Amino acid sequence: MTATVIRKKLVSYLQVAEAQKVKAIYALVKDDIEQEGRIDIKQYNKELAEAEAEFAKGDYISNAAMKKKLRQWQKIN
Repeated sequence: MTATVIRKKLVSYLQVAEAQKVKAIYALVKDDIEQEGRIDIKQYNKELAEAEAEFAKGDYISNAAMKKKLRQWQKIN
């Protein structure tokens, strides 16, 4: 089934579906509908390259070290 056919079926279904079901479907696709805060592929690749460069320089913290820091912070608060 093509995306076009699926869209048409969804539109037909949404017109007669119970409000509760429509709200549930909306909740599932809300992030895609709003798309705020999303970045494009160029920005994604730039951020990925920056992160990889930091890692290559050794500018990172291990999971074990981070857990240790978190435990220390929890003791303070």
